[in-house]
Amino acid sequence: MPKKQENTAASPKPGRMDAIPSQGLPRTMILERMTALQKEDVRWRENRAFSLVFHQSDEHTEFLKAAHNLFFEGNGLNPMAFASLRTFEHDVIRMTASMLHGGQEAVGTMTSGGTESILLAVRTYRDRARALFPKIKKPNIIVPASVHVAFDKAGKYFDVKIIHAPLLPDGRVNPGAVERLITPNTIALVGSAPNYPNGMIDPIPELASIALHHGLGLHVDACIGGFFLPWAEKIGYSIPPWDFRVPGVTSISADLHKYGYAAKGASTILYRNMDYLKYQFFVFVDWPGGVFASPSLPGTRPGGSISAAWAGLQAMGEDGYQHNAETVMKTAQRFKEGIAAIEGLRVLGNPPAGVFAYTTSDHRLNCYAIADYMTEKGWHIDRQQRPPSIHLMINPGHARIVEDYLQDLRKAVDHVRSHPDAVLSGSAPAYGLMANAPLRGLVSQNILEIMEHMYDAEGAMPELDSEGGGVPKIILRLMKLRLRLGNVFKRGA
Repeated sequence: MPKKQENTAASPKPGRMDAIPSQGLPRTMILERMTALQKEDVRWRENRAFSLVFHQSDEHTEFLKAAHNLFFEGNGLNPMAFASLRTFEHDVIRMTASMLHGGQEAVGTMTSGGTESILLAVRTYRDRARALFPKIKKPNIIVPASVHVAFDKAGKYFDVKIIHAPLLPDGRVNPGAVERLITPNTIALVGSAPNYPNGMIDPIPELASIALHHGLGLHVDACIGGFFLPWAEKIGYSIPPWDFRVPGVTSISADLHKYGYAAKGASTILYRNMDYLKYQFFVFVDWPGGVFASPSLPGTRPGGSISAAWAGLQAMGEDGYQHNAETVMKTAQRFKEGIAAIEGLRVLGNPPAGVFAYTTSDHRLNCYAIADYMTEKGWHIDRQQRPPSIHLMINPGHARIVEDYLQDLRKAVDHVRSHPDAVLSGSAPAYGLMANAPLRGLVSQNILEIMEHMYDAEGAMPELDSEGGGVPKIILRLMKLRLRLGNVFKRGA
């Protein structure tokens, strides 16, 4: 009798379900499974992460949950049926417009996040150009090379060419280069306040002057800084001009769920006046289901995030935002000074707020090898490229861990300096791939394949091991050889 083959398949992780249960499971069991899965997430509650979560306090979070749950089943799709949500959204936009010095004519809508705000801005400028300048058949928008990738996403979605302008040595966009890139097909310019990669605020007055001269709109992406920079300025910090006080700024995106300390997902898109916002609206009157009108991208608009944003703004108040801004600015300065004091490291540019990045100034130090060491110490590290760098976005809670972070960073630098081969393991070879133009297409294809596996029927997460997270081994071996030879020649220099 043949031996029964054993089932060697790995048991599914808690919470993995291939089908809806035939009978409902006990709610306590479900919550236990969810809690077990949550333990695998980033340790943001210990302030070990510098992105993804913006936490003001546990008390504030509980308040947001209560405000969110009051309108958990509300739907902002129909403002006539949910007049409360329309009131909340209107108030949020008016409060935000006041904060950004937009005046009484400033208008806008809430969105689900910064990406939607940016998508809407690109689509609005495209449709405005279609209506006012019908000869433009291939519209383009000129953005800084450091601009958020959501603009490239919007360009792909809405068939708008996104042109990247080079940066000045300090990390801000070069206004002269922007003007030289303008063509008869250009419909808008973009600046960041601040940008994500290095935390610099682009020269908005210069960009606005160029936009006015050429009859173009200027969008300021303040998704990060919109609810932070006004308060830092108000308590005396020097912040370059960037909001609606600058003539020529025609729209601003600002995220509530970042430094506004609202529940995810909540952002805003504001325009100087209705002459722009009206091109964002969608109206369709021939649907058998009736006349359909929508102010933004979604149909159903979750009431909880709208109500929590309204409640959060009032609970924080100007005093709360100013207090947080002061804490963040002082904490960021401690980080910057501590990093600059470590031989071989330097902060990129002169970022004015709590968002910045640092890199190496010593050829014996590989930034990604340092990042790998920090990851092993339990820190969630955001790696960047062009140049290789490590990114930080400071929140009030980080004030408690500055010295812990700097202590581990000093150890990381010492370790990488004394172990040149550290560059041959972890993330360094994979990031080395992305730094080489001839191999970028290969990397792109590889990432696409990883995403296909993540979202196929199996839903498998990629194995992020020392072999570079799925990059073909032959390519990784070539990269390691290249890095090894580079180290040899640097040591001989």
